[in-house]
Amino acid sequence: MRKKFSYDIVRRWEGNPIITIDDLPFRCIDICNAGAVKVDEEYILLLTIQRLEGHYLIYPARSSDGYHFKVNDQPLLSPSQEEPYLIYEERGVLDARIVLLEDVYYICYDALGRHGYRAGLARTEDFKTVQHIGLISEPDTKGSVLFPGKIKGKYARLGRPWEGRSIWISYSEDLEYWGWSEVVISPRGGFWDSDRIGMATPPMKIDQGWLIIYYGIKQTSAGPLFRLGAVILDAENPTKILGRTNIPILSPREDYERIGDVSNLVFSCGAIIEPDDKVKLYYGAANSCISIGTTRVQDIVQACLESEKEF
Repeated sequence: MRKKFSYDIVRRWEGNPIITIDDLPFRCIDICNAGAVKVDEEYILLLTIQRLEGHYLIYPARSSDGYHFKVNDQPLLSPSQEEPYLIYEERGVLDARIVLLEDVYYICYDALGRHGYRAGLARTEDFKTVQHIGLISEPDTKGSVLFPGKIKGKYARLGRPWEGRSIWISYSEDLEYWGWSEVVISPRGGFWDSDRIGMATPPMKIDQGWLIIYYGIKQTSAGPLFRLGAVILDAENPTKILGRTNIPILSPREDYERIGDVSNLVFSCGAIIEPDDKVKLYYGAANSCISIGTTRVQDIVQACLESEKEF
């Protein structure tokens, strides 16, 4: 049999999608996006699920092989009923992104309330209970991620203002109060990410620096087209871009990526680098299911470094 040609650097698993609403042990409106982490030999996803009343909650799912998951029937992270979180999370918590930092797992998430979005931060040691740390951004900030290590002696975070088009970096001495903000990555006219960009996965440390997968949006006559690309940032100075893909590494092509709550969308909140340098990329498709694609670190790095320098 002739092997199917792959149009993307990230290759879809033939069993996609791996989680749909039919796999959930309860009723809901839909499922989208998943933070990902591997703890010992167990894969854990933190799924964004929209309940029937319209609020968003974050549920854990577990797997022994990274492909077949069982979703818990109870959320790991729900809108807080306590101040100061109450009014800022009343409409939901979503888009969890996980990093291991100083032997603790930190979860960045979007808090949604009547006043818009803010970035929230929580911590866990067992993915059974979580502790809120704080709301760590100015109003209307989405898609924040922590670096899994200090930079220049400070904690570092990437994120995008909701009304902005670029990704910014901010620093903190205590994980609660943030400042020293600078622009890092911006859209590029004429490219696949020409309209708006935002964070997908947390930064992953590789030999060349920090590897980051981000999403880019290009406006079309049929609406926005969401695709994924990659960028390498300098290990000591993350405002310095060492390489960036001029082509997407994953584009919506399959029906489950094109048809759903948000058409023509692939969107990731988590990837796992295996010991053999294989990358498992977990992504939401059309805001209606979870899928997985695989590639190699070297394939992404090569695409970043071989691109013409239009950073």
